[in-house]
Amino acid sequence: MSGDVERLLIQFQDEGGEALGSPFDVPLDITPDKLQLVCNALLQKEEQVPLLFFVRDAEVVSSLGACVKTLGLETEQVLPVVYQPQAVFRVRAVARCTSSLQGHTEAVISVAFSPTGKYLASGSGDTTVRFWDLTTETPHHTARGHTNWVLSIAWSPDGKKLASGCKNSQILLWDPVTGQQIGKTLSGHTKWITWLCWEPLHLNPECRYLASSSKDCSIRIWDTVLGRCDKILTGHTQSVTCVKWGGDGLLYTSSQDRTIKVWRAKDGVQCRTLQGHAHWVNTLALSTDYVLRTGAFEPATATINPQDLTGSLEEIKERALKRYNKVRGEGPERLVSGSDDFTLFLWNPAEEKKPVARLTGHQALVNEVLFSPDTRLVASASFDKSIKIWDGKTGKYLTSLRGHVGAVYQVAWSADSRLLVSGSSDSTLKVWDVKTSKLNVDLPGHADEVFAVDWSPDGQRVASGGKDKCLRIWRR
Repeated sequence: MSGDVERLLIQFQDEGGEALGSPFDVPLDITPDKLQLVCNALLQKEEQVPLLFFVRDAEVVSSLGACVKTLGLETEQVLPVVYQPQAVFRVRAVARCTSSLQGHTEAVISVAFSPTGKYLASGSGDTTVRFWDLTTETPHHTARGHTNWVLSIAWSPDGKKLASGCKNSQILLWDPVTGQQIGKTLSGHTKWITWLCWEPLHLNPECRYLASSSKDCSIRIWDTVLGRCDKILTGHTQSVTCVKWGGDGLLYTSSQDRTIKVWRAKDGVQCRTLQGHAHWVNTLALSTDYVLRTGAFEPATATINPQDLTGSLEEIKERALKRYNKVRGEGPERLVSGSDDFTLFLWNPAEEKKPVARLTGHQALVNEVLFSPDTRLVASASFDKSIKIWDGKTGKYLTSLRGHVGAVYQVAWSADSRLLVSGSSDSTLKVWDVKTSKLNVDLPGHADEVFAVDWSPDGQRVASGGKDKCLRIWRR
């Protein structure tokens, strides 16, 4: 034995820099597991929370000593150690295709699970929306009503309605239980519908309002109860590519006129124009997207057989608000935009029109961006065949996930933010372990390009669809 073990004083801090307890004397060779015990004892939570530890943005992997050595830090002073709570539950990677669902007669353009993962819907070039029964993994309803390609679908956050928009500029609402149309067709746009987004559950538990963006340069807010257009937002000079309804009452829209606009949802007033991109802006992602999508449903409490939400409107609203505030944290929600100019911008749109960061590195257009459910990471999918992972707060580049041999069209996070699935024009899906940035599982099976992919919020399934007209369900 070589005498005494070297010791040092550490000070635990949360991500906001708030100190936890007083400085603490530990041996230099302490491992993350031991740090976990110490930190959880200080946190005094009923349940042990899995944590990650960071010293100056470098994760403590083997021991604190190794980290201090690599960074060449002093051991004389108190060392701040940042702890990050991880998801309490674990989503297991999907590994096999459990069913291949035929029925669509043209390419599948979009797939989406309902907020609790109970229903699955798909929109296709054959003008239909289909609902699939997930317990038996068979076709459930075929919703006919559109007269052209169904380009966009969106579930209301209470999971009781699905909106679909088509190339013929009409929006229809469907009941997933019966497969029948709800109310009348919402028409008013003059060119095709590019994106649909519902008002968040914690702002209105009735899920009454729906926002749509279109190639006709306008955004419309619809009252789905009365079946009419409530507001028209104009200001973009070219096709509007995406609309997001934020949790703080703001709407965000991106357009081929190279700008992003911020609007007040209640009166339709334009608040800001965010400029910086040198080409079309294709896609937007909000740091609160996942919690807004799942509403009052908590993935940690998911059961094997997904259920509908229960409770009065007030209770549901309360639960959704609680979850939203937890994810949103102290600062306002952040926005990331991806563009044909190969770059992404990270914005703090509620507060300023200058971007927080410009994220460069892709060598082709960026097709989709997504914040992880815990808002710490951003994933971007590009036509340069790679997926890049960025820090969700600072926009710092972290790693690239390479393995696809064709353009990456869409990505989806698992509910615990540890895994990512991507669909590509090379006909495969790939599941990535984000922390190690390695390929976890390769999922061949489609006969042609994979256009759409989604991971159910309860973590049970991944669904994918594409050019081969088949919808595939992947499970553990």
